[in-house]
Amino acid sequence: MLVRRVKVAHFTDRRRDIAVEVKIGVQHAPREIVLESGQSAEEVERVVAEALAGKSQLLSLVDEHGRKILVPADRLAYIEIGEPAPRKVGFGAL
Repeated sequence: MLVRRVKVAHFTDRRRDIAVEVKIGVQHAPREIVLESGQSAEEVERVVAEALAGKSQLLSLVDEHGRKILVPADRLAYIEIGEPAPRKVGFGAL
């Protein structure tokens, strides 16, 4: 009996290691919403553009902890999308 061993390459999803900071200004709210999203900056921009174009009534984003943030599209004042940065881990991340 002949047994072949095949090495399987494990690919890591590098997007999981990158976070994008998103700041959302809401009309008539004194503070902005700040979150770090695992989505790319392009994906966040696409979702925001769809909400502003009226394709959806809610802006829906998911942060790095899996929490969903919903903001009514007609209440958006501004969106600031930061540069992709590696996620911070540990006590040295301060």
